[in-house]
Amino acid sequence: MKPTPLDQIDVDLEHANSQEKEMSFLDHLEELRWHIIRVLLSIMLIGLVAFFMKSFVMETVILGPKNEDFVTYTQLCKFSHWVGLEDRACIKPPVFNVEFRKLTDPFFLHLKVSLFVGLILGFPYLLWELWRFISPGLYDEERKQARGVVLFGSILFLMGASFGYFVLCPFAINFFASYDLAEEIAKDFNIESYIQTVTSLVLAAGILFELPTVIYLLAKMGLIYPSTLRSYRKHAFVVVLVISAVITPADPFSQILVSIPVYILYEFSILLAERVEKQREQEALS
Repeated sequence: MKPTPLDQIDVDLEHANSQEKEMSFLDHLEELRWHIIRVLLSIMLIGLVAFFMKSFVMETVILGPKNEDFVTYTQLCKFSHWVGLEDRACIKPPVFNVEFRKLTDPFFLHLKVSLFVGLILGFPYLLWELWRFISPGLYDEERKQARGVVLFGSILFLMGASFGYFVLCPFAINFFASYDLAEEIAKDFNIESYIQTVTSLVLAAGILFELPTVIYLLAKMGLIYPSTLRSYRKHAFVVVLVISAVITPADPFSQILVSIPVYILYEFSILLAERVEKQREQEALS
């Protein structure tokens, strides 16, 4: 039977749609480039706002954990009184000075801190752009099941960053600043070292809290299973301790502070992987 003009139009439309869906490697690179550009622009835009909020960002946020009136110290002291420990759990941070060592340090460190703020606050948008790049390659059902992964990952990252700032930073600063070699040695620290300590702890904690998101995606791709995660519990605990020792000061208390929530997230990841496996089994039966 000879195809009608309408049939030919349908074929041409299907062929055009298939060409649009089957992007070449260079097309994917071009698409990825624009996603990266948009992410960088968002980080720079947020960083620009932070740059003009110099007083708040530097004095309140960055230098906050070294001051006695920081929220972590005050709330911990209130909790100590509430449970009847009086001032035993109150922490008074040591007094120390931070100073610039180079003529160009004030401007470039201000720029560095502003971009760091842009990265932290712009991380949810980074995940959104990553999802926009990955999602076209997923099936409709997979896209539907993973729809909330951006929100879930963003919440976990911001929780981790908050944990790093309000918990890790005060204890790390308190430990390092109070560590003495000799009374004659004055404690005037390089501001660059101080800022690096704060930013690295906040960023590292935020990334560590993404563990459930990573496990969930790996489970969705069939690269990891809950049985595997359960069998490697002991190994995972050791890895958590090692990572905690790397990103925290060399005192056991800080390592435990990091290890406990990260290991809880590991156990939560097992539950997520089990949920993914049950969904896969139900789909196979249906």
